[in-house]
Amino acid sequence: MLHYFLGLKAGCIYACLLIPLCAFANQVKYQFSIESQRADQALTLFAQQANTTLLFPYDLAQKETTNALHGEYTIELGIIKLLEGTGLYPTADDSGLFSVKPILSNDSTSPQQNNNIDVDLNAEQSELTATEMVMEKIAVVGTRASPRSVLDSTVPLDIIDAKDFKQQGSTDVLSMLSNLVPSINVNDQPINDASSLVRPANLRGMSSDHTLVLLNGKRRHRSAVITFLGGGLSDGAQGPDISTIPASALKQIEVLRDGAAAQYGSDAIAGVINFVMKDDSEGGSIELQSGGYYAGDGEMWQLKGNLGLPLLEAGFINLSAEYQERNETSRSKQRTDAQLILEAGNQFVPRPAQIWGTPKLLYDAKFSANLGYELTDKLHFYSFINLAQRKIEGGFYYRNPHTRDGVYGGEVDSDGTPLLLVGDLDGLDNGVSCPQVRIEDNNVLDDASFALISDNNTAVGQNCFAFNELFPGGFTPRFGGVVSDAALFVGIKGETPSDWLYDLSASVGYSHIEYSLSNTVNPSLGPNSPTEFSPGSARQLEKNINLDISKQFDNQFSLPINLGLGIEWRRESYAQQAGDPASYEVGTLAFDPRTGNGQGFGIGSNGFPGYKPASAGEWGRGNWAVYVDVETQATDQLLLALAARYEDFTDFGSTFDGKLSGRFELTDSIAIRGSFSSGFKAPTVGQNNVINVTTAYASGGLEDQATLPPSNPISIQLGATLLKPEQSVNQSLGIVGQLGNDLYVTLDYFNVRLRDRISTTSALPLTEQDINVLLAQGVSDASSFSSAKYFTNDFDTTTQGIDFVVNYHTILADIDTQFIFAYNWTDTQVDRVTLYNRVSDKGEVFQESNLTAQRIHMIEDNLPGQRANFTVKQQYGNLHTLVRLNYFDAFYEDHLDASAGLDIDSSEQYLVDVELSYAIDSSFILALGAKNLFNHNPDVNPYYGLVGAKYPPTSPTGINGGFYYLRASYQF
Repeated sequence: MLHYFLGLKAGCIYACLLIPLCAFANQVKYQFSIESQRADQALTLFAQQANTTLLFPYDLAQKETTNALHGEYTIELGIIKLLEGTGLYPTADDSGLFSVKPILSNDSTSPQQNNNIDVDLNAEQSELTATEMVMEKIAVVGTRASPRSVLDSTVPLDIIDAKDFKQQGSTDVLSMLSNLVPSINVNDQPINDASSLVRPANLRGMSSDHTLVLLNGKRRHRSAVITFLGGGLSDGAQGPDISTIPASALKQIEVLRDGAAAQYGSDAIAGVINFVMKDDSEGGSIELQSGGYYAGDGEMWQLKGNLGLPLLEAGFINLSAEYQERNETSRSKQRTDAQLILEAGNQFVPRPAQIWGTPKLLYDAKFSANLGYELTDKLHFYSFINLAQRKIEGGFYYRNPHTRDGVYGGEVDSDGTPLLLVGDLDGLDNGVSCPQVRIEDNNVLDDASFALISDNNTAVGQNCFAFNELFPGGFTPRFGGVVSDAALFVGIKGETPSDWLYDLSASVGYSHIEYSLSNTVNPSLGPNSPTEFSPGSARQLEKNINLDISKQFDNQFSLPINLGLGIEWRRESYAQQAGDPASYEVGTLAFDPRTGNGQGFGIGSNGFPGYKPASAGEWGRGNWAVYVDVETQATDQLLLALAARYEDFTDFGSTFDGKLSGRFELTDSIAIRGSFSSGFKAPTVGQNNVINVTTAYASGGLEDQATLPPSNPISIQLGATLLKPEQSVNQSLGIVGQLGNDLYVTLDYFNVRLRDRISTTSALPLTEQDINVLLAQGVSDASSFSSAKYFTNDFDTTTQGIDFVVNYHTILADIDTQFIFAYNWTDTQVDRVTLYNRVSDKGEVFQESNLTAQRIHMIEDNLPGQRANFTVKQQYGNLHTLVRLNYFDAFYEDHLDASAGLDIDSSEQYLVDVELSYAIDSSFILALGAKNLFNHNPDVNPYYGLVGAKYPPTSPTGINGGFYYLRASYQF
């Protein structure tokens, strides 16, 4: 991967291609295959093929045309032949750093006065201090031709350098990205099922699985976690787990904000994020960070390390490791129902009864290795690996000791008074009978009838049981899991005798989640129930083999054409493993085989019933893809790119997609760019087969909701059909400008029309008629669910928006200063919803959408319509400062996804982040910072008394408030 460093010097912009410098460049010959072309492109290829570092005047190189260079040459002779006859010439300093300079009449080191290539550049470099440098980089994502810069790209592109990535308080890659790129949104996921373990990220207002993730340009696997509760927009998404990538391993991150399915395949509808790993063969760093929230919780510490080593004589290996622990946070208020129970004298109620906040991170360990080795001058071996594991634990909904159905709450008596659910351990109508316990106030513990069943010294007490004896104040389950992730990539790349470049790679990716549940019960087991469960696990496994070949041709006008071809095979599988028997067992209080009766107690571990053996299994599919990319500099001003991809899947068939993009230079400093493409996202194997039951909040309170595959008989009874791919049409148009040496601007409009979006339905009630039909079909568990969801292609959307970026570098009062402004406006509209035939209780047929009005509102408005940040970075000597103002537009929340009129329209928010760092010496740096410096919180939740959430849980700024941190880093 390549970088450009741009610095102002004598009216020129210098670009530094950061590639490891060969230690014996003066003696070694390299095989070059470079056609005559624009000098900036030719010099980029030269640096790549020589594996060296090269400084050159980027803006002037764009105006020069080089000679062709084919054959074996040393770096010195090769660059001389490449540039002969142009307005550029090469020099080198004592350390072997090569530089290309313009031929100027007043340049004392030009060839006319000095033909020695070994000119001493130390004096010149001493003038190019760190404070005179601004950053510009190039990336491989989005093209299979020469890497391109942000300004040269035909599509919108963000490139984030590791240094910029480090200057913030966030400790995971996901939050870091969201802080720096306004078109990426990530929020906390408290009490949100598996989403609390793997948070979804949304690029350009799309679902989390509409973004393709690459590692060193290679497709990375998706997570085993399916976000059954994804805040509306990501409901049912199965995206990648970005947080498993160690930030210390990264050289840069490339965010391609444009549809790229025709280039990279499924999932690349919103764009592509490419994580580029460090490839240093020497040096390293150690970093320790600690911090906490202003509220006095969420304390964390993190240790990072990176080490570069030579691999024999012609290679490198770069190692990175991270470890982190973090306490949970609580932004909760006491629930009204819990407070009333406390006031009635029941002092066993937790305070607060329910925790809303960031889950506890017991540990988070990550490791990566990136290595490369030059087998010959035309053959390069590479491999990289990423391993991660973390353990998370958070809260669930509070179980009220009077009303929780299936645990505490029973039927009503003849006058409508609620009854406590009491278990008759020797069976109904058999042996000792149990008294009715009427719930007439907010404390059943002082009821005389409850005293009878809680006295275990009597026959009644020994035979009759209520969970108030075990959890007298109710209980709040603790939900969590261990997330394990691994990825391995190996490949070779090189050049054939006929000048074709090739890259053959293979990879395997593995994601596994082992769920855990504690402080809860399987109600049907009564007093014999354990309070800790292992409800099961899920696994995602992906294998990939890819061959890319490319060659650059000259046409009759001496303008280069780059042809890229490829073939790809992929196999993915999804598996569910059953939980421990107690997590799904049907106890006698739910069904007594002696009598055939049940007593109304719930089945399975309450909060997250375990996967049954019937739900366990492994499912898979394979697919082949072939693709072609053509890119040409059609004229000196016009760059055109065309891509096409055909892909065939074993489960639903084939798809064909294409993309056309271009860039036209209006002037030397201003260009317009645009693209038009079609795209697709294949339904995942998990979405086609997963079976999951979770407790969610609905209009009537807590209920168990099943998410079922579309092929399940219950889903079919509710109207499900087999899934098909989502189809998109993407358009973008923008303008980019390098306005002077220190200011660049990009402005891009995008429009994404997405048909047949895959999501879960809203919870659909199972009527008595539905249940009878299913029972007649032999579906024995039909009566276990009050409602169900399933995956379906259910609606169409149009998402449009604007991305605007301004980057300006200047010197203010001898202080090196950089201003960065980034703005995103995104608007999503639901264009169509599928209507299904329903039958009313009176037998009347009517049509209804699976999506409630609130769910549609969440898809359209849960993310802020506008986001912006304005960053000022300054350096004076050893002192560095950063100040960032963040703006978040208003947002809507259907509180608890209940579709029960709990609508929240939250106002816009402004947050300020600051960091001050001081370089004690060239190696040791201390940094002190704060995120959300002024401790700004979202609007208070007007319904906090319902379940105790002080703030809207889906707030785009999070709910935790200000965070302070101290970081120490040592580089060697």
